[in-house]
Amino acid sequence: MKLLILNGPNLNLLGKREVSIYGNKSFDNYYIDLQDQFPQIELSYFQSNNEGEIIDKIHEVGFNYDGIVLNAGAYTHTSVAIADAISGVTSPVIEVHISNVFKRESFRHHSYISSVCMGTIAGFGLDSYKLAIEAFTKK
Repeated sequence: MKLLILNGPNLNLLGKREVSIYGNKSFDNYYIDLQDQFPQIELSYFQSNNEGEIIDKIHEVGFNYDGIVLNAGAYTHTSVAIADAISGVTSPVIEVHISNVFKRESFRHHSYISSVCMGTIAGFGLDSYKLAIEAFTKK
């Protein structure tokens, strides 16, 4: 099984940014943990603060990977273009969020990408990614 973890804007600051919301572990360190927990899965990881690069990555892997775990960050709430990219590929996508977006500001309550994703996981900290990977393994 081949999965891509795709992170959007500001997620490169995990471990430093708003630790009361996102925790104090960097994603790079967490990614090592995921690779150890899922040795049977070929995991790859990409992060970008640029919407176009996220779309390009979806296009690049979206026809030959078994799935994409996507935390689009703030683009979740603004990007029709990312939703269109997801709709245009055959690889299923699971939307993830570290925090429970429904306990936060009201603008975070709407997702442009949820309706084109296989499912959404939110509010379990970094383990939201683990839960998404587990969902793909049971598919």
